[in-house]
Amino acid sequence: MGMNGAPVVRDGPITRERARPQRWWSPGRIAGAMVLGAWAALFWFLLLSGRENLYLSTRTSWVVPVGAVLLTGATLGRLATARVRSAEPLRTREAWIMGLMVVPVVLIMALPPVTLGSFSAGKRTAYSGAGFAASVGDIGSGELTLVDVAAGQTSKEGEQALAKRAAEDVDFVGFVTRYPDTPADEFMLTRYVVTCCVADATVAQVRVVNVPPGEFDVNQWVEVKGQIYPLGREVIVNASDITNVSRPDRPYLTP
Repeated sequence: MGMNGAPVVRDGPITRERARPQRWWSPGRIAGAMVLGAWAALFWFLLLSGRENLYLSTRTSWVVPVGAVLLTGATLGRLATARVRSAEPLRTREAWIMGLMVVPVVLIMALPPVTLGSFSAGKRTAYSGAGFAASVGDIGSGELTLVDVAAGQTSKEGEQALAKRAAEDVDFVGFVTRYPDTPADEFMLTRYVVTCCVADATVAQVRVVNVPPGEFDVNQWVEVKGQIYPLGREVIVNASDITNVSRPDRPYLTP
């Protein structure tokens, strides 16, 4: 009490403990990080195993290392922001969508590596040279490749350039394709031409004659040496030697 009887109020420091806001792990963000991580793992798997050659052309194979790095960074970033101040439940619809996004990853990593084969050859269009065809000068000189042959079949000028190279020696690698009307001593030597990825694959084929009947199976990879004889849009190779070979590391040709 003061001298005049009034109460004295003494100010003193008051300590208040601030409650820290509670943080929650967001199921949605964690699930999103898992999806990104799955795709990052797929890209690293393709890169380290060399399987990108089964899905992409040499023009677009750079997507795999770039995608592996970017998706890994995105996964780490998503995990870093997975703690939130309010609960964020994962809705059923979102869970289904994320699950479907992982299905291609599981299929590619679980299934054995395969390439497009003779079954698809009859369902693919012939090679279209629009925008990518070799020039007439390229077709008319130098070593003939299956891309040159296929591109030459797309125009009159290309056909004429190929015709001038009749009876020249060629050396082609591809797989054996047969159709119901293919004679026993012939087969179609097939190779896929991929501009971007297997979704845009088109077919390059030559008809191989002088083949020992019953010696080569469908989808078997072979090297054919012989003389080339273009007849309009059909190109015939009179085989002098046919050898079994392993599937090339890059099974698809790039125009």
